[in-house]
Amino acid sequence: MLNQPAPAGAETRKPTMGTDALILTLEGIYKSFLSGTERLEVLRDVNLALAKGESCAVVGPSGSGKSTLLALSAGLDRPTAGRVILAGHDLGRLTEDALADLRRRWVGFVFQTFQLIPTLTALENVMVPAELLGVTSARRIASDLLERVGLAERLHHYPAQLSGGEQQRVALARAFVNRPRILFCDEPTGNLDAETAARVEELLFSLHAEFEAGLLLVTHNGDLASRCMRIVTLRAGRIIAEKTPLEEVRR
Repeated sequence: MLNQPAPAGAETRKPTMGTDALILTLEGIYKSFLSGTERLEVLRDVNLALAKGESCAVVGPSGSGKSTLLALSAGLDRPTAGRVILAGHDLGRLTEDALADLRRRWVGFVFQTFQLIPTLTALENVMVPAELLGVTSARRIASDLLERVGLAERLHHYPAQLSGGEQQRVALARAFVNRPRILFCDEPTGNLDAETAARVEELLFSLHAEFEAGLLLVTHNGDLASRCMRIVTLRAGRIIAEKTPLEEVRR
């Protein structure tokens, strides 16, 4: 598939974690918006580090800043203050074009609403990120991934011809087609019934482990969060707790 240089290291407040393993670091992140004449604080002094192959769930009530944190981590938005370091790059120092190129090369996304291109087939949707990087074997790689997620017979179907679960599996294949170093997921099972969500969940963590990508996901689903190595709880824009599922079981 793709041969990419290893990411450079970044500083972190966790002294026990080797800096060469880090794929994402958030340092003193603040984010605010003007609402009329008042300033709304969405994130306040958020610090977070994610290593290669590590999975972290971000949970908390609606309006706590979870989706904003995800957008800032992926360079889809910029913080009011603080630094985001992704794959060794300080996102605050990059132009919009450079950010887009970084995402194409290093990042995979899975959204609650699938975000497939309706005029393209399942195969074509998965091929798009690889084609943008000029990968000559994009069709073969996309086909192999769709087979991995159980859609070998649906390659030439359009999104409207697929169920919700099938569309999310296409989205998973697309997210991994460029062998991302980090995967961002925003409620990846939020629009699925329980049985379909369980299947997508298994595929997500299986591919995450195989590709050794970092995984940062936002969810209201406690069972999904418990599959991650760490769970971070946001409330009113601040991280109020960080634990592992094992710690929760011991309580």
